[in-house]
Formats: sequence, structure tokens, C-alpha cells
Amino acid sequence: MNAEVGPAETSKTVTVRSESELGRHYDKFLDCVHCGLCLPACPTYAELGLEMDSPRGRIYLMRAYAEGRIDITDNLVHHVHQCLNCRACETACPAGVDYGSIVELARAEIEENRPRPSGEQWLRDLIFKRLLPSSDLLRLSFLPLRVYQKLGIQKLVRKLGLLNLLPERLRTMESMLPQLPQRALKRCIRSVNPAEGQRQHRVGLVSGCVMNEIFTHINVATVKVLTRNGCEVVVPDNQTCCGALQAHSGERETAKDLARVNIGVFEQAEVDVVIINAAGCGAQLKEYDKLLKDDPEYRDRAQAFTDKVRDVCEFLDEISLNETLGRVDARVAYHDACHLAHGQQIREQPRSLLRKIPGLELVELGESDWCCGSAGVYNITHPEMAERLLDRKITHVNKAAPDIVATGNPGCILQIQHGIDQEGKQIEVVHPVQLLNRAYQIATNRS
Repeated sequence: MNAEVGPAETSKTVTVRSESELGRHYDKFLDCVHCGLCLPACPTYAELGLEMDSPRGRIYLMRAYAEGRIDITDNLVHHVHQCLNCRACETACPAGVDYGSIVELARAEIEENRPRPSGEQWLRDLIFKRLLPSSDLLRLSFLPLRVYQKLGIQKLVRKLGLLNLLPERLRTMESMLPQLPQRALKRCIRSVNPAEGQRQHRVGLVSGCVMNEIFTHINVATVKVLTRNGCEVVVPDNQTCCGALQAHSGERETAKDLARVNIGVFEQAEVDVVIINAAGCGAQLKEYDKLLKDDPEYRDRAQAFTDKVRDVCEFLDEISLNETLGRVDARVAYHDACHLAHGQQIREQPRSLLRKIPGLELVELGESDWCCGSAGVYNITHPEMAERLLDRKITHVNKAAPDIVATGNPGCILQIQHGIDQEGKQIEVVHPVQLLNRAYQIATNRS
């Protein structure tokens, strides 16, 4: 395949790998004019100071592969996977480079052409293709962790210092494990949750995969806030994982399969709006149209689905909010989750909602839209860099001195809470919708 390079470069014709994902989407590279305005916005470049760990440098590498000038080398793999895919560069880019999708295409190319060791591939298939898409299997996988906590084994293990016997990565993962909610809490959410008072909206809720197991209480708070605001909330039982982690990890075909399932499920639910309360999942759902644009059967259906998706704070800010809110006396710092601020361009809406709560003092966090290091599974795959970014984030939290940190992504909640706990601070990390629900409950109890 031949392609003309853009006007920012010397005019010439190059041959690209037409059989590759990056080659088929070669036009995405031509938007980049190599100006370097993305460099100061990139967390890995800020920490490492290496061109190849900047968006511009990675684009050079990925384009060189698409043009057949290099193969998939260890160097290319290292730098492409070192990217957080936080998409801060997209916010900074004056040319509108679709960097996030380029990285996902590159990772898919790597997975297709660079076989992993059989044990590692088996584990990836188990997580991305079996566990996350299946609510039943996921629920079973969390059972040992529930027993570990409920029987007091976790407290004993930590007290005796037995965690020191584990490899560092497992030690970190265990330390980040929150107190899992009671399974009975799921019964608070029905398939159809009626609106309080007159129904004004019929919305569908994406309950999530891991979200539904670890953060059930956030889903419950979301349903309560929505029903309080005249929404009939439909939570389809047969929905599946959004596919975000798969897409970010190069499992693009699996992500497409999951997207097709969810599109069909919410079509059948006949809802006006599809609500999501996790920033990373929301960014993925809003890009089903891009993911399936080459699928003639699903292209238009994906566009119709994408048009309906709203982050919960985005939606609540659009409608006429029920402002019968009780007083929450707290100093709250808001952290912009990357895939909310950069992926969805949602910044002011959560802040606007928080300002409506009586007694709540909203304080700005330094580098609020700087990645905390969670980035899907990045804090597991790249723990050293994730810890450096977390330290940077916690420094700003300490300067703001809040009682509560609010953020709209479950990974950020776990990561920032982990950093706060490491310092022995008593600061709560919550989703903004939890604070709204708290204010509604206080108002109800006082009436």
C-alpha cells in the first residue's frame, strides 16, 4: 500500500504494511506534526525524560513499524507498553492526533505478531476472555478473597508480617485490596429500579465487571441518586464487560465481541440513556463506534449506542437536579480521572455537582488531571513507574489537606487510597455520586 505523507513533511510516497492494523490506519500518523507540545503533558516523559517515552517518540516508533522500516523489537514493545494511555497528550495536542487508538492498534499488532510464553498467554486468556466477560466466573473468583477477609485471615497475615514472604508484586496487590462489600448488597439493585415520584427518564446502568464485585456500594449509590432524580434505572442481567482492559492490552478482537454483546443488550432494554460511573469504562463505551466502524452489521448500531452513553456526573449535570440535599461538612479535593478529563473531556460537571452540596468545601488539587498511576492494570504491570506517579499525586493531596478525595474512576480510588494508607493518613477516597447520595440521605433523615 502506498501513501502520501502530510504537508508538514517533505512530499514523498511511502510503502506501508497494508496487512497490519497500523498500516491500515496509517492516516492517523499523518495528523502528528511532531511539534512536541505533548511532551510536558506526558507523565512518563516527565519522569524519565526520554523521547521514546513521550507520545511523539512512540509515534515515531509505531510509524516506523507501519512503514516497514523496523520490526516489532524489544525496544518498540517496551516503549509502547510503558505508555499509560492516559491520553493527556490528546488534550495538549493542537492537531487532534487520536493517540489512544494508535497505541491500542500497536498493542494489538504486538499481540498478533509476538507470541507470549504459554503460561503467560494462558493467564491472559483466562482473565481477558473468560473471567472479565463472565459475571458468574468473576463472582466465584472473588469468593476466596471474601473468605480471606471475612474469617480474619487478612488481619492475621498482616499482623504477623507474612506478606513479606510474598513476591513484591503480590504484596502490592494485596495491600491495595479494599474491604469487599457484602454480597447481599447486590440485592439492593433490581433489574428495574422505579423512579421516585414521576418518571422523567428511563436509563440503563452499566454495572461493570470488577466494579460490580469491588464497588457494589458505588453502583448502589448511583441507582439511588438516579431514582431520586426521576430516573427509572434498568440494569440488564446479561450485560458484559465493556472491553476497556482488553482494548488497552491488545486484545482488540475480544473487545469487539464484548461491544457487540453490550450493544444488543441495551438495544433490547429500550433505554433513553446509558449511564456509566467508571471513567475508563465510559471512555471505552463512547468509542464503540470507532471500534466497530469496519463492521457493516454493527457500525450504525454502535454509533446509536455511543450517542446514548453518559458518565453519571455528566448526565446529572445535564438534567434538572433535585437539590434537596443535606449538609456534608467536609473539605473535598477532586482528582480528574484521566479517561474522564482527557478521554471524555468531562471536568466541570463533577465539580458543579459537588458545589451544590451544602457545607462541602471544594478545593483544587495540584496537577489534578495528572495520572495517579493506576491506568487500568498499569500499577500491576509497571509497579515502579506507577509508584512514582502515585507519590507525585499524594504530595499534592497532602498540600490540599482534604478530608475527602473524590474521583470518578474505581482504579483511581484504589490507587489513591493505597497511597494515603501508606502514609497512615485518615482521608476517605470516594466517587462523587457517593457524596451526592450521602447528602440525599442526610436530607431524608432530617425531614
